[in-house]
Amino acid sequence: MGDLSKIFKAYDVRGVVPEELDEETAEAVGAAFADVTGAAQAVLAHDMRVSSRALADAFIRGATSRGTDVIDAGLGSTDLLYYASGSLDLPGVMFTASHNPARYNGMKMCHAGAVPVGTDTGLTAIRDRAAVYLESGIPAGKPGSTIEKDLLTGYAEHLRTLVDLSGIRPLRVAVDAGNAMGGHTVPAVFEGLPIEVTPLYFELDGTFPNHEANPIEPENLRDLQRAVLEGGADLGLAFDGDADRCWVIDERGESVSPSTITALVAARELAKHPGSTVIHNLITSRAVPEIIAEHGGVPLRTRVGHSFIKAEMARTGAVFGGEHSAHYYFRDFWFADSGMLAALHVLAALGEQEQPLSRVLAPYSRYTESGEINSTVADQREALVKVREQFAGRGEVDELDGLTVTGSGWWFNLRPSNTEPLLRLNAEAADESQMAAIRDEVLAAVRS
Repeated sequence: MGDLSKIFKAYDVRGVVPEELDEETAEAVGAAFADVTGAAQAVLAHDMRVSSRALADAFIRGATSRGTDVIDAGLGSTDLLYYASGSLDLPGVMFTASHNPARYNGMKMCHAGAVPVGTDTGLTAIRDRAAVYLESGIPAGKPGSTIEKDLLTGYAEHLRTLVDLSGIRPLRVAVDAGNAMGGHTVPAVFEGLPIEVTPLYFELDGTFPNHEANPIEPENLRDLQRAVLEGGADLGLAFDGDADRCWVIDERGESVSPSTITALVAARELAKHPGSTVIHNLITSRAVPEIIAEHGGVPLRTRVGHSFIKAEMARTGAVFGGEHSAHYYFRDFWFADSGMLAALHVLAALGEQEQPLSRVLAPYSRYTESGEINSTVADQREALVKVREQFAGRGEVDELDGLTVTGSGWWFNLRPSNTEPLLRLNAEAADESQMAAIRDEVLAAVRS
């Protein structure tokens, strides 16, 4: 399989099957996971990708060969795996490549209590030991056992205890599962609620025959937007491949910024837990920290990336965290992310009153955003220096993550990709014309 560092990323494992990730590798990783965690028992789930079940079985062979008993939850979303790890207090692994194309697969691992396994918390050790096992074989020992256990019902019931939906009015909701795990989890979570679902692509199919399960790309939302408008739905929900992210469409068929959802959920959580800290990354709208403070919370800004969000949540005991990528993190859910839980908050906020969703969300959306714009550059550092010089003296500068410049009524962040020769731009201003002017000036400097 070559160098495992190609598929071991900062906080997960991901690669093309079988060229970069095959069953032999999965078995070696399973054995290494058992050794490094020292777990007597672990829990596993997998998504609907064509290769997921076989890779999961290979991982189980490796883990049980080292004496670890494995609870096999079968098909599940990533947040179902976090529920399993948290509620059972066991380390776990989820086989998924999230929103990546069909030829990919991977593993998201966590310690007991849904604590992430990352480069500095065991992933490097797992990689190195797996490499040894691939080279010399896995030593024989007293084998562990495998137990199949359905956790879907418990997961759904637990989520419904975290958001009060008892008094909501009947709602019509269009849901695009993208032939992925939302088609498995949505029916269970919505069961018994006064919700009429218009399902799009609920059939589990890891070849993604309709569109990729990646709602951050606007073209993947077109079918959902049409379904909302044609069916007169109150809102639309789109989930990614492993259903840990959720994107919202309002009753007008308009895409709702994840910053707006972050602000809404923050206000709701602060109503239950006054004075709490709420995490937001540095490319969320400036409306987010404003609204957190207005509702008596303490806003805390972080770098982009779930690892930074989760670390700060654990350190501060934050009640909630939101990212502009539509990841939402909850203290009541073991500090882990759950798109489904965020969706339930939106349904509760809408169903508690009679106004349409666009009006409910209007107070949480104050500025005009550019969205994330990628530019291919030969030298990321040189381009960043050039932009910084161009904006010298025009605003406050910080370099928490790339370059952020904040001026009068506007800001932008330009940060390098860690894996590609790209610079990612996010800009925001008080109105469309000011935002466009800042956006275009930065892009001109970067692309020249």
